[in-house]
Amino acid sequence: MKKTALVVLADGFEEIEAVTPIDTLRRAGVEVIVAGVGKREITGAHDLTFETDLMLEQYQGTPDAVILPGGMPGAANLQESGALKDLLQSMKRSGKIIAAICASPAVVLAPNGILDGKRATCFPGFENDLGPKVKFSTDRVVTDGQVITSRGPGTAMEFSLEIVRRLVNGDKAEQLIQKMVVK
Repeated sequence: MKKTALVVLADGFEEIEAVTPIDTLRRAGVEVIVAGVGKREITGAHDLTFETDLMLEQYQGTPDAVILPGGMPGAANLQESGALKDLLQSMKRSGKIIAAICASPAVVLAPNGILDGKRATCFPGFENDLGPKVKFSTDRVVTDGQVITSRGPGTAMEFSLEIVRRLVNGDKAEQLIQKMVVK
């Protein structure tokens, strides 16, 4: 059965952190659905506008992975979404992959209890926002259980490949590393 990943965008998102996982996961054979918070046309932090597949509020079901780009005010706009908060709790309960990069681990995952008791990373300067229940790491990508976190735009490819490793398998990630000349 084909795996599904839901990439959630809100106005002010970091474009590299959205496009890199979308592209990489599609290359890995994952069905990627892009959802916009509150609307379908979402503008990133650097004025690139994307038309999403649907509004997050219209999404039905539970994907195999949810991916949250960072960027500001994108991460703050994600945090304001009740639909996203409900989805994150459903993902946590079902043991599905929750992946967040840049500001989103600190601004979205930590306040919603997703990182409690876990090791995680985030964009430099947001470490204190993770709170006392999270063990901060300076690693570029951190996986702890079902949660994958990463630092920022420069780590987007590593982050995307780690999602492929966890969602599909390590062989597919290695194939993509070769085909995309990552190393």
